[in-house]
Amino acid sequence: MAMVQGTDGGKETLAKIGGEFTQQSLREKELHNTLFGYSQSLLPKYGHQWNIHSLVMMKRQSLSRVLYYNEIYQKIVNVPGVVCEFGVQWGATMAQLINLRGMYEPFNHSRKIFGFDTFEGFCDVDAKDGGFSSVGDYATTDGYELILDEILTIHESFNPIPHIKKFELVKGDASKTIDVWLQKNPHAIISMAIFDMDVYKPTRDVLEKILPRLTKGSLLVFDEVNCPHFPGETAAVSEVLGLNNIALRRYPHQPYCAWAVFGG
Repeated sequence: MAMVQGTDGGKETLAKIGGEFTQQSLREKELHNTLFGYSQSLLPKYGHQWNIHSLVMMKRQSLSRVLYYNEIYQKIVNVPGVVCEFGVQWGATMAQLINLRGMYEPFNHSRKIFGFDTFEGFCDVDAKDGGFSSVGDYATTDGYELILDEILTIHESFNPIPHIKKFELVKGDASKTIDVWLQKNPHAIISMAIFDMDVYKPTRDVLEKILPRLTKGSLLVFDEVNCPHFPGETAAVSEVLGLNNIALRRYPHQPYCAWAVFGG
């Protein structure tokens, strides 16, 4: 659903395509679709090394995100606890976290990674979300969490200690599932909490409820803070933590991503 449309290839377009936010210009969309077409036709021809050869299609924005998570993951290597990602969608970040764990702390089987998502898109949109988001945005396909579980299991199998499952997907509204998770995991310290739910209510609810499980040095990671299109995330952070009480930091190649070291 397009919200604003540019008049030529050089102008920015604010739109939702398939329920997902984009700021690509018309020209960028054309080039993006061209790469997609090449990807579809070439993937079956790459052979056994398809996973490497397919990197020819990786855009600068995707590489920037990979480098971003590579940098922030290293900040928690010396902090005990689990990782929680709130807002998983298709699972790209979950897969990267599993692989980063295998690279930086391959034998730390206590670093379990939990992914929370409805897998049905936004289930609640508040007035504080600014009117851009809609219920159902960022939905995956029906039953996708089962496919994702298998994909992540394969990724984990390439790393040490694969017989111990070190990730879990939690399906449902995180405002509610976080209560059950906290009860089931009374031992869990959260070393890193990634907030990628975009909208106000679940971000505020979860952030408020996990505070007692953070330690000094825990990382709070926000995907849409200071983003005019998703103001609800900033509102939630402001109400729960107080912007004056935290030192937010950013990565040069990620315009809306930021993190704060809890207690730091």
